[in-house]
Amino acid sequence: MAYVVTAYCDGCKYTDCVEVCPVEAFHEGETMVYINPETCIDCDVCVSQCPVEAIYPEDQVPGQWQSYIALNAEKSAALPTLSEKKQPLPSARTLEELKSS
Repeated sequence: MAYVVTAYCDGCKYTDCVEVCPVEAFHEGETMVYINPETCIDCDVCVSQCPVEAIYPEDQVPGQWQSYIALNAEKSAALPTLSEKKQPLPSARTLEELKSS
């Protein structure tokens, strides 16, 4: 089972999670990152590094974000691998800001 990046990453694109991934399972999109389910080894290291709590085990993705399971698989297959931390997008919000909206 792989991990899935969900809605809170969209528009933020924090990449703290990327630099700790031992298998380079992250792929960079324009507004967020995605995890390749074929590459992910289910190690859990990325979860605690995400400042906006956007990463879930596939079987624990909240109902409203179930579409992100397929989206991660689709997008990661077409986008370049990302293994180094980058600056977040200018539109990045904190967890508190995301939860209050």
